[in-house]
Amino acid sequence: MADILTLRKFEALSPFEIKDELIKLAKDTSRTTQSAFLNAGRGNPNWIATTPREGFFLLGQFAISESKRVMEHPAGLGGMPQPKGIAARFNAWLKKHAESDGAEFLTAMVAFAVKTCGFEPDAFVHELVDSIIGDNYPVPDRMLVHNERIVHEYLMWAMCGKPRPAGKFDLYAVEGGTAAMCYIFKSLKANRLLHPGDTIALGTPIFTPYLEMTHLEDYALKVVHIRAPQENRFQFTDEEIKKLEDPKIKAFFIVNPGNPTGMALSKETIAKLTNLVRTKRPDLMLLTDDVYGTFVHDFRSLLGELPQNTIGVYSYSKYFGCTGWRLGVIAVHEDNIFDKMIAKLPDADVKALDKRYGALTLEPRKLKFVDRIVADSRDVALNHTAGLSLPQQVMMSLFSLAEMMDGEKKYQAACMEIVNRRAWAMIEGLGLADKLGPNPNYDAYYGLIDFEFWARKNIGDEAVEYLRRISIRSISPFAWPRLTASCCSTAAGSRRPTGRSACRWRICPMRPTKKLDAACGALRVAIGMRTRRQKLCPGREHARCGGPSWRGSSTSPRARRRFSSSWR
Repeated sequence: MADILTLRKFEALSPFEIKDELIKLAKDTSRTTQSAFLNAGRGNPNWIATTPREGFFLLGQFAISESKRVMEHPAGLGGMPQPKGIAARFNAWLKKHAESDGAEFLTAMVAFAVKTCGFEPDAFVHELVDSIIGDNYPVPDRMLVHNERIVHEYLMWAMCGKPRPAGKFDLYAVEGGTAAMCYIFKSLKANRLLHPGDTIALGTPIFTPYLEMTHLEDYALKVVHIRAPQENRFQFTDEEIKKLEDPKIKAFFIVNPGNPTGMALSKETIAKLTNLVRTKRPDLMLLTDDVYGTFVHDFRSLLGELPQNTIGVYSYSKYFGCTGWRLGVIAVHEDNIFDKMIAKLPDADVKALDKRYGALTLEPRKLKFVDRIVADSRDVALNHTAGLSLPQQVMMSLFSLAEMMDGEKKYQAACMEIVNRRAWAMIEGLGLADKLGPNPNYDAYYGLIDFEFWARKNIGDEAVEYLRRISIRSISPFAWPRLTASCCSTAAGSRRPTGRSACRWRICPMRPTKKLDAACGALRVAIGMRTRRQKLCPGREHARCGGPSWRGSSTSPRARRRFSSSWR
């Protein structure tokens, strides 16, 4: 492992860049020990939704047959699928391939979509077939007609909850939640809704890029933190919510459920925010990133409660195990404050925007904010090539329909069971199972562990103060204040590596010759880091691993002396 003092150079880097260095260290360690390398650094789930994928690949086979039906050249050229009668041909083709994986799903899916959304069968099937072939540019560029209708219904469940908000949302299919963030920030600035030097609020703790983007010279925004403290179960307090009454705050951005807290806004918190916006801040722009809402029962987003003020961001990545597909959506209500605020801009700004979007329409002042986001995503001049690739949009439709067809929510229950089982395994391993109860707002996908609190309870105040001293003096980049609220992910799971004595504990400094070794060994146990040392047992496993105890169990007097009484 690299000299820990050299890690100081990483202090200025984003956590994602630091993550890359830690991965290198972990891979080096895994090659020289029996510890398995597992990368959970990006919260990537290790499960996938199989049924819609089976349908996708089988649909592709039918699409090729439709292409060859129009034209089949010996050199491997085909024609463009034709819409007339395509639904009937698809139904007949599925009957011939009834034994193929995905056939049953596709048959039920077409019937469900036609009935639920009122689609004309040929038009819907042709959109799927022509899009999976990918032989045209996205038209409309914002989102395919049938796909938008399907995803709209899916988001009513996944984000808005009950009661269903009135009216409808205009959707923009994008390359995952990260692209949505970039496009929204860019368009808020381009349309003079946010200026450099303006103040926005962030609900913290929050996904790190939201903190980093605000300080880029492109935006140069001032930030007010609306804190959700651990003591309030990661809900915003009344005092923090009151900060939003300040008219200098132009916008409030949140991630709900939280990343890294894993906590969704409670009904009480949503009610307080709703009351504030409706009575004191009807001009407050809201952005809510609700990627993990599907892991919480009866989830309710600000998009459902305050649709006129809110830009919604959703990604399919985590719930369907499709991070590589890059599927996300931006949602803006048809009746929103963003259009109204643009219309009220100073005359000079309105004329500048007329010039910016004038090449797209003869009446640029009627261009919706959501369509401005689309144009800005391609720097306006390349608006004609905007839009998510068509095969991606087909996959989005199939994921959405699969969930909508699952009336018993078996898939959701299975995903929740996985993350909750893993979360409680971690909680039990920390000895906290008897101290914690279920929280209906917790998504169990991420979690924050207060290691200082845990360490004081388990290894004592003296050890904690010692760790504070050495972390400040010797390991600045990963200093104790940054470790007291360390994030972990349950999505990728974990496997307990076995050491040479088959102990189930990851780290055990079996011969700590210095107090620093002992301190760092105990701290690594709390963090879950892997090192070349074998394991650190809490007392029950010493007969198997031969390691020292830090809870004062059955080790030899010599071992206890060497490990120092401060750790018992």
